[in-house]
Amino acid sequence: MDHPITEHFPSDVAFTPTVKAEQARRGSRAAYARMERGSGWETTVTPELAEFLAERDSFYLGTANGEGQPYIQHRGGPRGFVRVLDEHTLGIADYAGNRQFISLGNLADNDRAFLFFMDYAEQRRIKVWARARVVEDDPELLQRLMPEGYKARPERALLFHIEAWDVNCQKHIPQKLDARDVEVALDALQTKIRELEVENAALKSKLRSAKQEHP
Repeated sequence: MDHPITEHFPSDVAFTPTVKAEQARRGSRAAYARMERGSGWETTVTPELAEFLAERDSFYLGTANGEGQPYIQHRGGPRGFVRVLDEHTLGIADYAGNRQFISLGNLADNDRAFLFFMDYAEQRRIKVWARARVVEDDPELLQRLMPEGYKARPERALLFHIEAWDVNCQKHIPQKLDARDVEVALDALQTKIRELEVENAALKSKLRSAKQEHP
């Protein structure tokens, strides 16, 4: 007896049969089916993703324990602290923290991980589904992952093998500016104001001299 061939797509990591049934019930399945058979979701690090990650100083890491209880943890560092190790793998140094070890405990039971990156200034967000691996006692790898000059103590490495990633739409993302970017912009503005003040004072001095010469 012949069995129907079931197609598999990278987005199946999120679009389970139950999700697809819900999409069908609510009228969006046809559009997502076209997406699946078209460009679909990415499964490797593209130049665009690498460029995006190089500018990020923050992301949210989602894990779940053996019973399915989810947990979201913020991870931060200098821009570019999420390193591209190869076209399938991202890595970070796991810094010493509050020592609750919830994410590590969850990953011991369930290696599925979700990385959620936000760029509020440009109103962009990227979702990454991955399998995570905890690497202990690898100083060479930690040195590769540790941002230069960053004042944190790395304890281990976390590697993420990408299963799929996708760019979310911009809708409803509030536009927020990073304090550091605002500071740089203000410094540039203040420098320009000082230059204009000097130029204005010089022009006023010339004008006074001209009036004295030609009263």
